[in-house]
Amino acid sequence: MHVPLDLLDDLDLFRRGFFGTVLLTAVSAALSLALGALVAACRVCPVPPVRLVGTVWTALLRNTPVTLLFLVAVFAAARIVGVGHFALAVGALGCHTSAFVGEALCRGVGSVPLGQAEAARSLGMTSWQALRLVVLPQVGRAAVAPIGGLLAALTRNSAIAGAFGVTELFAQQRRLSAIGHDVLGVFVWIAVAYLLLAFVISESFRLLERRLAVAG
Repeated sequence: MHVPLDLLDDLDLFRRGFFGTVLLTAVSAALSLALGALVAACRVCPVPPVRLVGTVWTALLRNTPVTLLFLVAVFAAARIVGVGHFALAVGALGCHTSAFVGEALCRGVGSVPLGQAEAARSLGMTSWQALRLVVLPQVGRAAVAPIGGLLAALTRNSAIAGAFGVTELFAQQRRLSAIGHDVLGVFVWIAVAYLLLAFVISESFRLLERRLAVAG
């Protein structure tokens, strides 16, 4: 039986999986933040049809398993638009996480007293200035911690992409096991890699939260 250190003999396979997971997480996170901000804007919009779009998006994707989104993306969308599996994985992960990001941002908006925006407008600020200078900074402080947790969870969810032809850590586990490495040893390395990524994301957002708190 191989020991975990034997993985160093095929470190290139592991490295490709690790950086594949990092890239998939980074691109999916960027998409989820952009879509989440748009969803939150729709949900607080005073126009009922726009608000309905944000509400439906949030309810639908929050209650849909991410594995099902992958199945829809790979077996349906791929045949229609012909894009690569990486792009489809980014779409599935980004859309799924965006619903939770939008919810976190909406709760952040709800935590800001309405009187603060009204006071800003009474001082001569436009609605946009009140939103940008008064409301959004407080929303960021309230939402940064939960969003950090969501992006750490996105990193773990990215393992599903390996089952759909995307080069990432979990996909490389099968390849490494197939060439003779001990399954338990490979899982130890992969678990450490996921823990490292989640730790970096969590600590980055914790640092951002502290800086925002000091700035406020």
